[in-house]
Amino acid sequence: MLRKTGIVILVFLLSSSALIAQTANFELAERFNTEELSKMAGSTSLRPGWLENSDKFWYSFKTGDGTNFYLVDPGRKTKEPLFDRDYMASQLTIMTNKPYNALDLQVKNIKFFNNNTAFSFNVDSLRFEYDMNTQVVALVDTTDSSSGRRGWRNFAPDSSYVVFAKNHNLYLMKTNDSDSIEIQLTTDGENWYSFAADDDDTSKTKRKYANASWFRDSKKIYVRRQDRRNVGDLWVINSTAKGRPKLETYKYSMPGEKNIAQDELIIFDVESKKRVEVDAAKWKDQSIGGVYFYGGYIFTGKGSDKIYFMRRNRAWNKVDLCVSDTETGETKVLISEDCKPYINTRYATLKLINDGEELIWWSERDGWGHFYLYDSEGNLKNRITSGPFTVRSAVMIDTTGRTLYFEGYGKEEGVDPYYSMFYSVGFDGSGLKLLTPENATHTFRMSDSYSYFTDTYSRIDMEPISVVRDNEGRIVMELEKTDISKMVEAGWKMPETFTVKAADGVTDLYGVMWKPFDFDPEKKYPIVTYVYPGPQSEPVPKPFTITGSRGRNVSIAQLGCIVVAVGNRGGSPQRSKYYHNWGYGNARDYPLEDNKYALEQLAARHSFIDISRVGIYGHSGGGNMSTAAMLKYPDFYKVAVSSAGNHDNMIYNIWWGEVHYGVKEVEKKKKGKNKKSEGNSVQDEKETEIVFEAKIDNNWSLAKNLKGKLLLVHGDMDNNVHPANTTRVADALIKAGKRFDFMIMPGKRHGFGSYSRYFERMMWYYFAEHLLFDYRTNVEIYNHDK
Repeated sequence: MLRKTGIVILVFLLSSSALIAQTANFELAERFNTEELSKMAGSTSLRPGWLENSDKFWYSFKTGDGTNFYLVDPGRKTKEPLFDRDYMASQLTIMTNKPYNALDLQVKNIKFFNNNTAFSFNVDSLRFEYDMNTQVVALVDTTDSSSGRRGWRNFAPDSSYVVFAKNHNLYLMKTNDSDSIEIQLTTDGENWYSFAADDDDTSKTKRKYANASWFRDSKKIYVRRQDRRNVGDLWVINSTAKGRPKLETYKYSMPGEKNIAQDELIIFDVESKKRVEVDAAKWKDQSIGGVYFYGGYIFTGKGSDKIYFMRRNRAWNKVDLCVSDTETGETKVLISEDCKPYINTRYATLKLINDGEELIWWSERDGWGHFYLYDSEGNLKNRITSGPFTVRSAVMIDTTGRTLYFEGYGKEEGVDPYYSMFYSVGFDGSGLKLLTPENATHTFRMSDSYSYFTDTYSRIDMEPISVVRDNEGRIVMELEKTDISKMVEAGWKMPETFTVKAADGVTDLYGVMWKPFDFDPEKKYPIVTYVYPGPQSEPVPKPFTITGSRGRNVSIAQLGCIVVAVGNRGGSPQRSKYYHNWGYGNARDYPLEDNKYALEQLAARHSFIDISRVGIYGHSGGGNMSTAAMLKYPDFYKVAVSSAGNHDNMIYNIWWGEVHYGVKEVEKKKKGKNKKSEGNSVQDEKETEIVFEAKIDNNWSLAKNLKGKLLLVHGDMDNNVHPANTTRVADALIKAGKRFDFMIMPGKRHGFGSYSRYFERMMWYYFAEHLLFDYRTNVEIYNHDK
């Protein structure tokens, strides 16, 4: 009897697997991978090159007819070829004895001159000039020495000097000096406390690019110098290097560590060679300029008599806007803010009006990001924007017309709050006007006269349209519409957008769904969720997207899956501060409940979703989240591909872990100084020091919970998210006796580089095997050498 029962159960299980098993459509996935879709679509946006002192601009755009270059005059409403492609290709061939494809000319770095009647450009490593009146093409045998970065040279705006570094010290050289006399400005530079951009450079005599910036009048230089000598070392090994494997050492501050980089701001006078140390000290382990956004939060006007900078404490919740006298180094605080739990460094900025007569400052002081107008002394004059929506960047400022042009989110009813919409408003807050009214996400690139701007608008389910508008938002010219006809002919279909609730039952979450192009509503499909937890962005593409990591969802769906990407509370600063800061102090778990609840709602809404087969994948933060999902909800998420995950944020970088997940400032007694002698008595010494403590949840501590199929992937040269993040998870899984898969990408950094295509196909096969139960072994994975 028991034997018969066992046979029945076995037959039932085999039958159930057979009913679920599907043949993965690898052919369809290959046909619609990101590389193939790019070939079929051409350009999906355009970037205008505005001509100096003109409302004209040029742009390039690729279609099925090749790449065209155009010159546009919005005032006359004309669009003409910038040059004849066939003629240009033939002239280049005559001068270089090399054939060129007229349909795909790689013309780069176009710069107009001679009152916009001629322009120079690069093809390959050569520089040419083209006269638009005579159609003469000439090969230029010397490079332009205008301002900007040229190898080790950092040119002054007026091209009078170059600044550079050598042996970690700062040097000047006159550009017209035939003897190339070096003028040494410093002698205290050293390894990890350097004036060079590469503060680990070991050469003694080579000229290097300096970590220095010019004031606009070319009279002074400023340096944000970091002392990283005491910061802990980290290492990766290049196992694929020729000969012996090569050790790479670098400095890397981690959350809660005692020794972190110490900032200083230094001014150098070009004429007198005078050095001025800016008086910026206030908090222990403070940062001058914050992180790498907006030029490091250091701002200069047209002159060089003063410099503005942001200063923040290590806990990221106190910020000062300061101005310093560049002759004396004396510093004055203009604006101070407490920003609990932390300041949004990605949006916070300063705009100087009329060289500092007024200041436009961004703040979330009322729970939404908005602009405020201050006078030169830091006194608030008025709010510029207000209301339950988020203002991001000030894209253009017309000081004469006292008009601010800015990007905003979530103001328009019925429009996805993540769509970029652009507005104009007076400095006094009056005359707020929507300039880009279409229900789509927009771009904004304006002429220096503030008369016109280009706008490419699209949605994930609408191909891009590029137009020229005037400063009132009226369409002046239609320029391009991305041609997707070849994609449609091949069988491509638009993805679908959706809205669900967060786990609190009230917050709207926005998502995108990709279906197989041979979709059958009567079938059952596994669901794969592409994830990234934020908090700086969510994984949901808003503009028309067919390339990059978010474009991969198209090909994964063609295997025979429903693929979705959906936001989560704490995922983005584009909404309210409350929404953005939701995950503070809860690094690992905050996005998981929302993602799970979203998938459950979709399954209840659509009968074709098989909620018993849930896959999940993500990279970096998404690698962390996908593994955490498998370990926190092991009965719900069945298969995960987790790549380059920061699974242990205590060994990820300090500015990520401490800002987003918290660091405590604690006053403690100094070690070894508990008591002191005074006269004949011994008294307690109350000498203390400030330390910073961090505690962030990790994935490896949950290893015992794994039930499903997990593929961990990491590049062994990843110097952003160190491979130890993944190997610690692997170690814990082994100790817990769990089966899992682990792939190292040899010699690869955080993004996997040239192995990305191999990784993508490996992911296809993993989902095919464990969600579709297609265990074929005769399907070749991508061959990198082909």
